[in-house]
Parts: sequence; C-alpha cells; structure tokens
Amino acid sequence: MYLNQAKKVEIFTEFGKGATDTGSAESQIAIALFTYRIKHLTEHLKKNHKDNATARSLTKMVGRRRKLLKYLYVNDINRYRAIVKALGLRK
Repeated sequence: MYLNQAKKVEIFTEFGKGATDTGSAESQIAIALFTYRIKHLTEHLKKNHKDNATARSLTKMVGRRRKLLKYLYVNDINRYRAIVKALGLRK
C-alpha cells in the first residue's frame, strides 16, 4: 500500500499535536485522509483519465477537505493560515 502506518505517524507528528492526534482538523486535512490521498489520486488520474470511480472519489475528498478548511477558517484563522501555508494549498 502507498501509505503505511509509519508514514501516517510521521504525518500526524508533523502536522498534528503528536503521533496519536488523529482528530484535530490540521491532522485530518494533512494526513492521508485528504491531502496525501488527493495528491496520489491526482497522479493516478493523469495516467488513467477514464477511471470515473477514482475521479468521483477524488472530488468527494476535495469537498471534505474544503469543509474542514472552512471550519478552520471560521473558528481559528491563524490555524487555517498555518495549515494552508504548510501544505502549499491555493487559497
């Protein structure tokens, strides 16, 4: 699998509040649930442009990430700006 447990712990440690912090918005946005998977699926779709199931999954993940980013924007603008800058997202 492209994302193993060690990689997840590394991402949680970098963006969350620790290796076991899986619930914070920063962790969820940054980890494999969203940004890492989105990057991986984008590369897959560049090679396999007719894969409609993956395209739909990608669209759903981008929407979920956008909702979490909106939550951060409304509740804590500083955390929002930090995560957007760290991940290099266009916002």
